[in-house]
Formats: sequence, structure tokens, C-alpha cells
Amino acid sequence: MFDELERFAGDDRAIEGLPIRLVIALVVGVATMSVMLNMLSGVQGLAVSELDVRPTPDVVEPGERELELVVVDDDGDGVEGATVIVKDGSAEMEGVVTAKSDANGVASVTVDVDTRANQETGTLVVDVKPPSGSQYVDRRANTDILVVEA
Repeated sequence: MFDELERFAGDDRAIEGLPIRLVIALVVGVATMSVMLNMLSGVQGLAVSELDVRPTPDVVEPGERELELVVVDDDGDGVEGATVIVKDGSAEMEGVVTAKSDANGVASVTVDVDTRANQETGTLVVDVKPPSGSQYVDRRANTDILVVEA
């Protein structure tokens, strides 16, 4: 037995020197692990859905404006109970405006917006906080609202 170990340790042929049973066990083990990982990735309890906000209108003129913001999931369905946050980006507005989405995913806000000095355009940034205890996340940027001087 000691002679076999010395012969095995001195063999530099890599996988060619392995016994065939070990090679078969390795291949079967990798295939089995692949199937198990595929099954785990299909479990819906671990899945999350990205939220997006669709503002209407998405282009406004300076002044006091009513905005309708629809919070939707990956399938385009409205999401109830999400908090929508509108704040200034490259356009100006007083403070931050928030609203909760209704059963259809609609949140209505009123903003008083203006462009900055020496600018003809600007943007308002829209963020969304998913409902607590839900499978939703908001990792990507949402659609900005464009403010255009008339």
C-alpha cells in the first residue's frame, strides 16, 4: 500500500492518474450539486421584485404642479402601501414631498418647482420605499421628472 501512495504522489499526469471511480464520483457530485442549486434558485419565497415609479406627467413647467406617480412591480402591476419620495435634483423645490400609494399603486403629490438660476431645464428625483414586510426592493434609479422653462 505504501508503494502505491509513493507512486500516486510521484505521478504528474493530473487527472489521468486518478482511479476511474474517483473521476466518476467527481462528475456525479458536480452534476448533483448543479441540479440542487438550480432547484434552490427556483424557490419563489427567496425572490424579490424590483419596484419602479411611472410619473404622469414626466415633463412639467415651473410652478405648482400636481403629479400622479404609479408604483409598479416587475409585471407592471400597481403596488399598494409604497412610500414615494420626490426631491430636488438639478431643479429646485422647497423640501421633500412624500405620499403613500393606494390600492392601484397611485400616489398623488403637489410640488412647487422651479429651475435653478441660468438653467432652462432641471430634474426632480423620485425614490420609492417598498411596503414593509414585502418582497419588493428599489435598487435601481427611477424615472426623473424633467422641468423645462417655457
